[in-house]
Amino acid sequence: MYDVLYPNYWILTERLFMAALMGGFIGWEREINHSPAGFRTHILVSVGSALIMLISIYGFSDFVHLPHFTFDPSRISAQVVSGIGFLGAGTILRQGVTVSGLTTAASLWVVAAVGLSTGAGFYFPAAITTLIVFIGLIIRRWLDRMFWNKKTRAVLEVWTDNDVTRLSEMVKIIGKSKSVSIKKLRIEEDGDDTSKITFTIKIKGTKLDAQLLEELQHMEGITRVEQVY
Repeated sequence: MYDVLYPNYWILTERLFMAALMGGFIGWEREINHSPAGFRTHILVSVGSALIMLISIYGFSDFVHLPHFTFDPSRISAQVVSGIGFLGAGTILRQGVTVSGLTTAASLWVVAAVGLSTGAGFYFPAAITTLIVFIGLIIRRWLDRMFWNKKTRAVLEVWTDNDVTRLSEMVKIIGKSKSVSIKKLRIEEDGDDTSKITFTIKIKGTKLDAQLLEELQHMEGITRVEQVY
């Protein structure tokens, strides 16, 4: 047993680690799916939400006995629900005109709720929610492969010079294949005059057409082409 107003350090540590475990579980699925917010981001959101809930419940215990003090544990934690929307919106906006970031935004919102629940000591609903979300995310990809034209997601990394015309040429080459559709792309600087372009695409089957990879590899300015997933 422990004092309701002053829990011991083991209780606080347990809740924070449980939040990290459940948030990381969902984040791991997002990570292997190459989403903009992955393992680390989900852990941070979950643990941060749990800490805010702990502060809301126990952070003002010293003032409870003061006259005219109103204790409302939900006041601070309620701001997480609205505040997490900004982080979720960022994962959508960075995809340009696509809406592929919606699932990740929703998973961040759920992970925030899991963190709040864990911080309040409601382990069972937090664990059940984590399990439901994880299964839901996994089942969708399984259905994609089994029933919807057996399309799978692949990630193609291309290292190229910083000539802006290269991107349109690469998109044109990839778009020629009827079995391939580009879902999103990310451009990262990989040196002073080199960039890495990451294409997330859907393909029929499990591997990209070797001819497509060869055509990209022989483009002027391309130094390396690699299918990483």
